[in-house]
Amino acid sequence: MKRQSTTKGFAILSAASMIVKVLSLLYIPFLVNVIGTQGWGIYSSAYQIYAFAYVLTNSGIPIAISKSVSEYMALQRYKDAVKSFKIARLLMLVIGSIMAVLMFILAGPIAKATNSESAKLAIMALAPTIFITSIVSTYRGYFQGRGNMTPTAISQVIEQVLNTIFTLVFAALLLKYGIEAACAGGTIGTAIGSLGAMIYLIVVYEKNKKIVVPKGYKNIKHPTHSNKLILKKIIYYGLPIVICVGLQNVGEIVDLAIVKSRLLHGVGFSQKLTDIKFGVFRQYRQLLGVPIALVSALSASVLPSLSGTFALKDKKELESKISNTFRLCLLVAIPSAVGLSVLSNPIFKLLFPNSQEGWQLLLLGSIVLVLTSIVQIQITILQSISRLYVSTFFMILGVAGKIVANYFFVGIPKINITGAVFGNMVCFTIPLVLNYIFINKSLKIKMKILNHAIKPLISSALMGIMAYGSYLGLSVLLTHFISGFWNNAISCISAIGIGSFAYMYGLALTGGITQNDFKILPGSIRRLVPKVIKKKIK
Repeated sequence: MKRQSTTKGFAILSAASMIVKVLSLLYIPFLVNVIGTQGWGIYSSAYQIYAFAYVLTNSGIPIAISKSVSEYMALQRYKDAVKSFKIARLLMLVIGSIMAVLMFILAGPIAKATNSESAKLAIMALAPTIFITSIVSTYRGYFQGRGNMTPTAISQVIEQVLNTIFTLVFAALLLKYGIEAACAGGTIGTAIGSLGAMIYLIVVYEKNKKIVVPKGYKNIKHPTHSNKLILKKIIYYGLPIVICVGLQNVGEIVDLAIVKSRLLHGVGFSQKLTDIKFGVFRQYRQLLGVPIALVSALSASVLPSLSGTFALKDKKELESKISNTFRLCLLVAIPSAVGLSVLSNPIFKLLFPNSQEGWQLLLLGSIVLVLTSIVQIQITILQSISRLYVSTFFMILGVAGKIVANYFFVGIPKINITGAVFGNMVCFTIPLVLNYIFINKSLKIKMKILNHAIKPLISSALMGIMAYGSYLGLSVLLTHFISGFWNNAISCISAIGIGSFAYMYGLALTGGITQNDFKILPGSIRRLVPKVIKKKIK
């Protein structure tokens, strides 16, 4: 199994993430058509709770595997690399089993505590998936640690394709038993998707489990690390990650519990209207999830590289990789935020035609995408240098700020659900600033985030003007031929294409993208780039 470069790994995971997120967006209108807007609110509530359980189970140890395997490989301790994976796999089987049982047994009390009693069946149906995903995450962490992102990428696509198909099938089949049963049926697709990914990863592992050592390698004479030492190392790496990432998702549970509570008791909405409002908020978060998935792919691909460089104590190379990581992050986050903002109304009409106010959340809240992306990269950097406890504390401060902001803003009748967007802004701004200060001081490097943002900002401004202008022009022109949904769909998709071209052209003109960046893209994507842009890339 060949080790891939960070940029190639990012490109592969990014392509897979885009496919996955596009599929996850495309099936939502069909699912909403089956279970209704209220049903979507119930389904989203169950998924929020599942996501939190998933994070507690799967966020720490798989990343610890990736980090440990990468470090051992860099130090040519290949036996320890394999041993760390096997120990972590056993640990994840135990944790996954316990979490699945707890989620099933406590589904009722959890649903009641989060003002989501109608989501109880869906939570119970999702419980077995926690066990399956614990196995999936272990293998993904191992492959990422070995520097090969292809198995992870393919497994993600398999998982989402199966999820999309069977979610719609089982939701429709169980609808005759009521909305709650249909929502529970929809979650079965998640388990089937995870099962498909697990089978694929196990097969790939069995075919590629032998590590080919480099030429000239001399077997290290000192003995391999003990199981106890490796277990301690995995827990040492994994526990702070669980706490830190868990705190980020606590913010989502805060949205679920406090936001619903304030809508019910602060504003005075009915349970049905509260479910609908929260469903709209989840649609907004779902849209942000598409570009955030690309940043997550970047984080996953750079963690092994940063960890290996830090283990070798190469400060100059570490600074260079950190700088390039932020540059790539902003190349994705800034245009995504601008695009979602200027086309917020058309995008919501296209994907969620029954949602009347969700576009306003997207218009105001697109900036959250940039904040979240930067914080995610900062956390990855802190993971790689074993300083995650600091970031964990900063996330606690961010979540505390979010709780206060949500309680205050959501309870104002004229603001209501929009207040949750303000809470998200507060939640990520606090750790962003504090992480920035700490990383600069601890590594004694300067993260020139603003410098990296200039070229994407200029290119995104051009993109925003072209996208919005082309949408308005096309929608007016097409009014003479078609109206309603199809007018908006054609105009919106065309505007996205024109905006993407404008952004790439702007990057080529400003030097925001180089030939080295372009070369790492898959050949199929490079061929889609117009020659006029290729000629401008230096």
